[in-house]
Amino acid sequence: MKAKLNVKKNDRVMVIAGREKGKIGKVLRVIPEKDRLVVEKINMVKRHQRPNQAGQGGIIEKEAPLHASNVMVMCDRCSKPVRVGRKILEDGSHVRLCKKCGEQIEN
Repeated sequence: MKAKLNVKKNDRVMVIAGREKGKIGKVLRVIPEKDRLVVEKINMVKRHQRPNQAGQGGIIEKEAPLHASNVMVMCDRCSKPVRVGRKILEDGSHVRLCKKCGEQIEN
């Protein structure tokens, strides 16, 4: 069984490893099959694009996926990168919690 990712789309995350270490960005896309995610303005790569009817060709810059283990979710209350816990509420719904302060992580 595949492990569930603690990161969701639109979360603020901090990169904790690699050349982009220390940078903070918003998650644009999550790829759970490969344990990867795309973060806004992080891990920028250049790609050669052939011209087509949709637009002009040339060298474009875009975000490349990062491995999920290289990022940590930022807690709004702590303003620090934190580990994420889970809790089941009385009504049966699941919520994500900050392990440092116990605050619920919104999404």
